Amino acid sequence: MSHQLLDTRRALLVGSIPGTDAADAMRLAVDRLGPDLDFMPDGETGERRDWIKSMLDGFREHPRFETVRDGDWSDYDTTPRFRVRPGERLYGAALDLGIVAAARASLPVFRELRPAATFQVGIPGALDLAMFTFGPAGMMRHAGVFAEALSLTMHEVHALAGGEVLFQIEIPAEMILLARSPRPARKALARLLADRVAALALGAPAGARFGVHLCLGDLNHRALGRLGDAGPLVQLANALAARWPSTRPLHYVHAPLAAAVAPPVDDPAFYRPLSGLRLGGARFVAGYAHERQDLATQLRIRGYVEDAVGGATDVSTSCGLGRRNRADAIAAMDRIRELTRS
Repeated sequence: MSHQLLDTRRALLVGSIPGTDAADAMRLAVDRLGPDLDFMPDGETGERRDWIKSMLDGFREHPRFETVRDGDWSDYDTTPRFRVRPGERLYGAALDLGIVAAARASLPVFRELRPAATFQVGIPGALDLAMFTFGPAGMMRHAGVFAEALSLTMHEVHALAGGEVLFQIEIPAEMILLARSPRPARKALARLLADRVAALALGAPAGARFGVHLCLGDLNHRALGRLGDAGPLVQLANALAARWPSTRPLHYVHAPLAAAVAPPVDDPAFYRPLSGLRLGGARFVAGYAHERQDLATQLRIRGYVEDAVGGATDVSTSCGLGRRNRADAIAAMDRIRELTRS
């Protein structure tokens, strides 16, 4: 098995936590999972709870964008769509995604809490930002602009936090695109998509540390897509690990084994493709923890996963917790703890 086999399980929080602010969210994470976490997000509270929604909503007032379709974010088909205003040209330096300001505000809180963890900052994929902003037709054309903006963002955050930060690249568009593609095309497509994500990592300062969150979407706590088995996750994870730049260490790959509100399937066949994981030195984080499934079933699923992988795996939910209410989020964190420690 060509990836890091684990002696002990660790916990991961993907990003958002339903707290009143960063201090509340991080204290909640420390209280429920502190000793089990290697990386600590700031909770992505407030307008950031819905991933890139606040970024796109900000484009409504951007002088270089115009809205071609408004949307209320009630579903994946009712999101706003933009185009570059006629006569304008889009540059990465013209895009403030809000990530630097959020990190600057929450880093002092993180330092005050002094958790035994590294500060974790979510970075949406460039292809993902382009797809949700311009739609499939503009996805490839404008991905480079967002890659430039994200590179500038990572340089600024790294200057603030240095060795205290890990960047988590988050890529639902790539995951869904691969899962929906014909099986014969998936290997080549996985390589193409992985090349773009690896190039985004190269845009960060040398030595910057990374994790990757493969994602199925969690808008309003509903997934954008479902998987027939774990095969597409394995193909994309392996392609990423094979192409990852050695100068930007990859610490983990997180894979969603549930689908937002839907718990993971209780069928060993779904998880058997995990035996093909080849992640090199990166850890595998299995996103199957779910508060709406009983513990006995969750432990059985952990067995399916770890039997396929060939050893213990780290534990998380399928996505961030920000679309849950606080009680459900606490239950989900407690379930992660149970699956990590038992």
